Amino acid sequence: MLNNFRPALERAFKPIGTTVARTGLSPNAITVIGTLGVSAGALVLFSRGEFFWGTMVITAFVLFDMLDGAVARVTGKISKFGAFLDSTMDRVADAAIFSGLMIGLYRDGQEALAGVALYCLVSGVVVSYAKARAEGLGYTCNVGIAERAERLIVALVAAGFDGLGVPFILAVALWALAGLSTITIGQRFATVYAQARDAVRPGDPAPEPRP
Repeated sequence: MLNNFRPALERAFKPIGTTVARTGLSPNAITVIGTLGVSAGALVLFSRGEFFWGTMVITAFVLFDMLDGAVARVTGKISKFGAFLDSTMDRVADAAIFSGLMIGLYRDGQEALAGVALYCLVSGVVVSYAKARAEGLGYTCNVGIAERAERLIVALVAAGFDGLGVPFILAVALWALAGLSTITIGQRFATVYAQARDAVRPGDPAPEPRP
């Protein structure tokens, strides 16, 4: 849903991207640095139960990572490899965030909630993979109530407030994310199934099975 705001964000980040481009940092370097920062904040701070400071560090590096596209557009260094690297590093960052939450909750004795964080991690991977696989097969799959941006905002806001002592907010957020991610998976399966069904006309030979 937040993808609808992407054009506005691109315009907002363009002046910053122009400034960062003058430093000589490449878009790919920004992507890698952002991912390393997010991963360090999550695996070092979240895993120790320091959810507020972990959220601050992660948010800073998430915002920094968002500059890679702006720098790429300003410098003309837009490439397929850059898009591949960005998507792959996003998966690494997501895994680090929810792994850090899971470890921190488990150490705090909240084993059940740690399990919910694990489910959020796995379901998030499935959400992303479903879209990538669908597009690789020639389908469109731009649907879902809880895409990556929504999942990150909910998780980080809740973790930050939990770190400030707000009760139950992280539990509510993780359970909500688990449900919304499941719904999103269902939405993407339904969308691709509808396209695949419409593409097969009566009398057409059945497609070859894929491994």
